[in-house]
Amino acid sequence: MAISTEEMHARQEGVQASTQNIAQAIQEVSDRAQILVKEEIELAKAEVTEKLTVLIRGAVVGILAGVFALVGLLFLLHGFAWLAYYLLPTATNTVFWGYFLVAGVLFLVGGLAGFLAARAFKRGSPPTPELAIGEAKRIQETVKAEHPEQTI
Repeated sequence: MAISTEEMHARQEGVQASTQNIAQAIQEVSDRAQILVKEEIELAKAEVTEKLTVLIRGAVVGILAGVFALVGLLFLLHGFAWLAYYLLPTATNTVFWGYFLVAGVLFLVGGLAGFLAARAFKRGSPPTPELAIGEAKRIQETVKAEHPEQTI
């Protein structure tokens, strides 16, 4: 059984076309993988940015809580100074009660700000890109699966 030259050329062209199709398929898969990796990186960046924003807000509220507590402590100490002055045998003015009232209000505001800061820190940490990690795991399962069309 001899193969004609034309038949041999046809077979070679078929092999070349098959090779080109495989090369195109590999290039397409490579391009899609690159796009997928870029999208996953963008998703991770967005998640980390969101969580860092929450942490920064919590830090600012925590700093404000510390400032209110410090000012409250100053008023409390000033009030104690006035109280000590008025306990000495002198006139019976009660100016110190105003200082105690202001100190109490500042402590309440500082406590509220501290509570809000603690909630923000608990909600925002640690800043891990959970959605991107989950998506990467699903992609890995799809790539490793025997029937990838069924894992979607």
